[in-house]
Amino acid sequence: MTVWHWVRHGPTHEKTFVGWRDVPADLSDTAQIARLHDHLPKTALLISSDLIRAHATADAIAHPDRRRLPSEPDLRELHFGVWDGMRFSDVAARDPDLSRAYWETPGDVAPPDGESWNQAAARVNAVVDRLNNTQPEAHIIAVAHIGVILTQVQRALGVTAHQTLSHTIDNLSVTQLLHDAGQWSAVHINHCP
Repeated sequence: MTVWHWVRHGPTHEKTFVGWRDVPADLSDTAQIARLHDHLPKTALLISSDLIRAHATADAIAHPDRRRLPSEPDLRELHFGVWDGMRFSDVAARDPDLSRAYWETPGDVAPPDGESWNQAAARVNAVVDRLNNTQPEAHIIAVAHIGVILTQVQRALGVTAHQTLSHTIDNLSVTQLLHDAGQWSAVHINHCP
């Protein structure tokens, strides 16, 4: 069984869409980071998105017994295209029908020059499937982004993307998912140590 410990990166304090834009995380809450560090398994593989907010968060929870894997570009946040860096209200004004469809009927709807939910999920699934195959008995700590984590919550729960979007994934929270012989299950979602 592969045990996934999905960690959402530290907060960015951005009030706009943040997808592939490389924005740093605020890692000043050392007490919360220490609790997160202590909650996670000491012996595990540690991987992160290549975006600085995830990569730096992974550095903050590193442990000598956690083997760091190279940062993974395919664990980046959803690609919001031209919406990246825009306020939600500005996106709704610019693309009212498209932005509404993106949230209400996620799947194949994509922002201009961005990717759809299904495209992002396929990208993330490929990384996860590869690690499930090569590390079938490992604990894997994966530091990533809300959209990335939600794609895997969808897999574990077997629900629609729209249903998945009702879940909250807080910064520095842990979502633990299990993969065993092709079957997924969720131990906890959005646990804040």
